[in-house]
Amino acid sequence: MKAREIRPGIYWVGAIDWDRRLFDELIPLPDGTSYNSYLIQGSEKTALIDAVDPLMEHVLISRLDDLAVKQIDYLVANHAEQDHSGSIPAVLAKYPMAKVICSPRCKGLLIDLLHVPEDRITTVGDKESLSLGDRTLEFIHAAWVHWPETMLTYLREEKILFPCDLFGSHLATSDLYVSDEGRIFEAAKRYYAEIMMPFRTSIEKHLERLKGYKIELIAPSHGPVYNRPTFIIEAYRKWVLDPPENIVVLPYISMHGSTRQMVEYFVEALTNRGVTIKQFDLATVDIGKLAMALVDAATLVVGAPTTLVGPHPKVAYAVFLANVLRPKTRFASIIGSYGWGSQAKEQIINMIPNLKVELLEPVIVKGLPNEEDFKALDALASTIAQKHKSISEAAA
Repeated sequence: MKAREIRPGIYWVGAIDWDRRLFDELIPLPDGTSYNSYLIQGSEKTALIDAVDPLMEHVLISRLDDLAVKQIDYLVANHAEQDHSGSIPAVLAKYPMAKVICSPRCKGLLIDLLHVPEDRITTVGDKESLSLGDRTLEFIHAAWVHWPETMLTYLREEKILFPCDLFGSHLATSDLYVSDEGRIFEAAKRYYAEIMMPFRTSIEKHLERLKGYKIELIAPSHGPVYNRPTFIIEAYRKWVLDPPENIVVLPYISMHGSTRQMVEYFVEALTNRGVTIKQFDLATVDIGKLAMALVDAATLVVGAPTTLVGPHPKVAYAVFLANVLRPKTRFASIIGSYGWGSQAKEQIINMIPNLKVELLEPVIVKGLPNEEDFKALDALASTIAQKHKSISEAAA
């Protein structure tokens, strides 16, 4: 695949990683990903917006060769993470006159992470601009989206926003532009849930700032280009700003069947009260789907058997994940069983300090659940249904 023209003199020169299935040795990539880089040719200067993962630097270089690019004056580093910055040294070696343009905080990271020579880096302030002749780049500092040094780049004349990770999607596709909004919504929501959700309060501020810009295209660093940018901006506004929905997320595992009995009964009880359930067996869960479910959920209920007086390790991992992701969930509870003793409830509660939730009375039973335990599950289901009703009434 050759370089692809977005507008006259503006090209996608990135790389598609069809086969990658794990990102940061942590995040599942069921649909691969892409590392997008963009070349902008002005009447006087040429700029490259972001680079690619170092494993794909040969692809980036070949695309630049395909365009017969003799000189790059500026290499804009919106973000220092290596999937965007890792091939900067190779680009600088090929184009010895090029200067890296980045935020002040990004400069130190590029020096530390990649040993980019300090004299090859020029820092820019928030809303500072850079002329390419007939085209102008404006830089928008966007701290904690999702690293502290992040910035966005706006091409004024063409009204194109290059937001790096913001609005991105891990999706390997030959489509330059979004062609299937349903598929992209799913991929972008997964990306938001896994990477951006912990920073939603910062993202809210930057979404407000972007209202002042007319944007005709959004060209992220992962996934296809949005030629209808309101689609992804509105999706982000929903994920960040809307109140949580009438949804319970229920990750669980069961060792000998007791917790499974409780989960099955509890799911039925919630369903009968009009509450939507998203249930995940932690023995086989795709953590990306669990993260996506947390985006909209009002309540998290953990199904936790006891292992050596504490929560099962896979439950502990799910709870840790929820705590790190910081969803807008309002309520939480725990159901589960134990054999001879348990501190699982106390340990789980101590693992979620980042979740600003109201803890609803847990239901922890010894051995198999009995009639009184099922009544307690009914009571918890009723409480959740009422809490969710209060959210919807407040939002009306």
